[in-house]
Amino acid sequence: MTLQEQVPEALQGGTLPRRRTSALWSWFREHLVWIALGAVFAAFVTFLVVERFSAPKDSGSLSTRNPAPDGAMALAEILGRHGVGITPTDNLEDTLAALSDGDATLLLYDPRGFLDRSQLQDVSAAAGRVVVVAPRLRTLNGLDPEFRPGGVVPEATKILEPGCSQEDAEQAGPVAAQGPVYLGPVVCYATRSDGPGLYVASADGHIIVLGSTQLLENQHLAAVGNAALAMRTLGSGPDLVWYTPGIADVASDRSTPTLNELAPPWLAFAGPWLAVIAILAILWRGRRLGPLVFEPLPVVVKAAETAEGRARLYQDSRAVERAADNLRAGTLARLARHFNLGTDATGEAIIDAVARRLGRQAPAIRWALIDSRPQTEGQLVQWAQQIERIEQEATAR
Repeated sequence: MTLQEQVPEALQGGTLPRRRTSALWSWFREHLVWIALGAVFAAFVTFLVVERFSAPKDSGSLSTRNPAPDGAMALAEILGRHGVGITPTDNLEDTLAALSDGDATLLLYDPRGFLDRSQLQDVSAAAGRVVVVAPRLRTLNGLDPEFRPGGVVPEATKILEPGCSQEDAEQAGPVAAQGPVYLGPVVCYATRSDGPGLYVASADGHIIVLGSTQLLENQHLAAVGNAALAMRTLGSGPDLVWYTPGIADVASDRSTPTLNELAPPWLAFAGPWLAVIAILAILWRGRRLGPLVFEPLPVVVKAAETAEGRARLYQDSRAVERAADNLRAGTLARLARHFNLGTDATGEAIIDAVARRLGRQAPAIRWALIDSRPQTEGQLVQWAQQIERIEQEATAR
């Protein structure tokens, strides 16, 4: 027996691989929906895992985890590479815990003024150095009453020179930023001589006010000496607490004062007395005037005004047929009065009288005065002019 005879007939023509391929393709088409759902589920799980273990990001302004133009991720990365440990916090409790050693630098960015005076004094006492960015008046008064707002950097001013003896500002050199300026014991980067500046410090250097967020933002950090000033101001110590207060830091006892709290104490005695006087005055004047008297007043409306007003109403409602009927009735009434036909004269009698006076055929006069039915406003105007001419000719003779 030859080798070809020993091979099964099914394998000689290659039909078995084709059958396997066909069966696999049939199974794939039969389970295509489940395969697609499995692929989508696997992609979703992969996305969740990658998102869970990737570095967290924050979209908040001046956030150390925000890579957007208004974030401060670039500055945080640079400070971290130079050995500064940054601890981001968003509530007062965590901030005070991070400042427990008393030597850390605190960056405070509270654009909405959530912290009150007592909270500001607590974080200021716990920190070795406090750097406040673009504070509101409430924050300034809570930290140090010597700091005061001084306006903003003029739009035409692009570069500001240090102009002071403060070491950090002198070493950083000129900066480029726009924003609020302040007055204080030590003023740097002033907008004018002896004026407010972008960098203000207390006499002992414990509190520093940076007027513009652009000094720390990603998009402006590389401008002139912005990065140098931010590094020297925030990187003076090994630890930096980056505090951005939230709504949870608002004191629970802070509420809007009521009307009774705002009113002066003497109003409690004067108020009822004034109410009694007002009631007596109302009774006195009410008795003096007496009861109200209704009196009809004569009103005279000219006929022309009435006709014009009625015509305007017809025009607004597009009542062409109604206006034509009124014009026809008025013309026939005047013609009957002119020919002394009486108030009970019929249309035929009026038509005959007009036809005899004008010397025309009665059917033509009938068509013009009675049978004609204008349908549009233009036809109504032409018809009104026609019957007016007939009336003038009939009454003129």
